[in-house]
Amino acid sequence: MRKLVACAATAILVASFMSYAAEGANPRVKIETTKGIVVVELFPKAAPKTVANFIQYVKDGFYSGTIFHRVIKNFMIQGGGFTKDMTEKPTRPPVVNEADNGLKNGLGTLAMARTNDPNSATAQFFINVKDNAFLNFRSKDEQGWGYCVFGRVVTGLNVVTAIENEPTGNSGMFQDVPTTPVILTRVSLVEAAPAAKPAAQPAAKPVVKDTASQQPQ
Repeated sequence: MRKLVACAATAILVASFMSYAAEGANPRVKIETTKGIVVVELFPKAAPKTVANFIQYVKDGFYSGTIFHRVIKNFMIQGGGFTKDMTEKPTRPPVVNEADNGLKNGLGTLAMARTNDPNSATAQFFINVKDNAFLNFRSKDEQGWGYCVFGRVVTGLNVVTAIENEPTGNSGMFQDVPTTPVILTRVSLVEAAPAAKPAAQPAAKPVVKDTASQQPQ
């Protein structure tokens, strides 16, 4: 029964962002932090279930008040699961691993964090601060599944670098925790810009040559 409920919920989440595909634009999310603002573009065509899952957490306000709790220089910055007192937030069921979508864990890409179970990703994500080819999909087994890339940074890579360079230490059982919490103060969906209204046309003349305008894709 739990699997059926999870499948139904996933279907609803996938449907929730399909309007973006109809508009021909990838959704974007603004991540406001105590170190600055990062805007990421998501790839629903390549990772539909992962993007739907992430967007639902955004819409629920789940990420506000969480931190980047694991920061490793020349590797990645990970967040979205813990509050600043290192309390882990409860999540929805895991999402299926879509790492076989052809996207690579390159500099500035957004990917899902998980445990050793390939299909255990819930809310936590990370941003690669370099090309991490060893995280890419290789085969459909526990060792080769890799980590699902579902977006990329389009604004604020300098903020990502600033977070990467934060001093870190231990916090209880956790390592690589920034000594000064880097808090996600607000995470929100960036609405697609409305289509521009056509400019007013001059009054018709006796002879007018029709010209077609090309719409952006």
